[in-house]
Order: sequence, then C-alpha cells, then structure tokens
Amino acid sequence: MFSTTLPSGATLRPLEPWRAEEFAAHLDRAREHIRPWVGPSFVTTDVDGARATLGRYAERAAREGAGIYGIWASDVLVGGVMFVEFSTATGSFEVGCWLEPGAEGHGHITGAVRELLAYAFDERGMHRAEWRCRADNERSSAVARRLGMTLDGVLREAWPVGGVFHDKQVWSLLAEEWAASRS
Repeated sequence: MFSTTLPSGATLRPLEPWRAEEFAAHLDRAREHIRPWVGPSFVTTDVDGARATLGRYAERAAREGAGIYGIWASDVLVGGVMFVEFSTATGSFEVGCWLEPGAEGHGHITGAVRELLAYAFDERGMHRAEWRCRADNERSSAVARRLGMTLDGVLREAWPVGGVFHDKQVWSLLAEEWAASRS
C-alpha cells in the first residue's frame, strides 16, 4: 500500500473499507463542520454508512484507478481528498476534499491535492482537472488559487443544502498548465 508524507508532515494513504470504524469516528468529529460543503451521501452517521461510502470509492478505484485517500496527522485521520469524478474517456477528473476543523490551516489539503494532480496528469495522462465548491467557501476557493487553477465560472444556485440553494464555483487546471507550474 502506498503512503506518502505531505509537506505539512501529515501522511496521505488510501482510505479503504477496512478503515470504516476509523472513518466513522473521524466523521463524528467533522460532520457538522463539513456538512454544508460536501455531498449529503458522504456525511454518513454510522459505521455501516462509512463502510458503504468507502466501498463505493474502492469499487471505483479498482475500475478506474481513482479513489479516496485519507490524511493522517499524528496517526489520527483528520480529513482527506478524493477523485469525485475520473473519466479516461474525456481525460477529465474532479478532485474534492474535506477536513475536520482542528486540522485546518496546516496545508494538508493543498499538499494532498497536489499528489492527486501529479497522479492524474503525470501517471494517467489526464487532460483537465476540476475543482467545484460553494461560492461562499473561501477556504476551498483559496486552495484552488494556490494550485494555480482558473475560475471558469459560477453555476447559480446549483448547490442545495437544507432547502437553500447556493452558487457553485467551477475551477480548472489543464495538463499543460500543470506541467508549466512544475518546471
């Protein structure tokens, strides 16, 4: 199993179904903080739900080579990153993230997403990365900017949370831009 140390000092490694209990405990700490920013099916409430979520990503990883990866700080799962979409047919993919409040501000997400970008662009030969976030999620928009992404536009009232519709930003990074940023 691969494991890499991020510039923040945290560890990034696959978040597999056998870690469902650890994932569920992490979500107990993070749930209310991340609920407005992630899809409702991701914010499970028990071990069975955590296992089902991780199982869906494991199936996709086996099929497409893209999955979900946890971030551990001091051996505690504090968040993660994932390929929300991954289409080799179109050469495009979407990355996403989540983090519990106490782990914010350390650069964990930026470093972890860079690992996903390197994998998708450098190893898989993908063409376009996307980052989608609520327009009022300033922390998420800041990550996209740090990664060198371009704001393609705003989808008006495209993100429903609790009966309220929010605007969604769409950011992108092309393979040639990724390559130029690495040289």
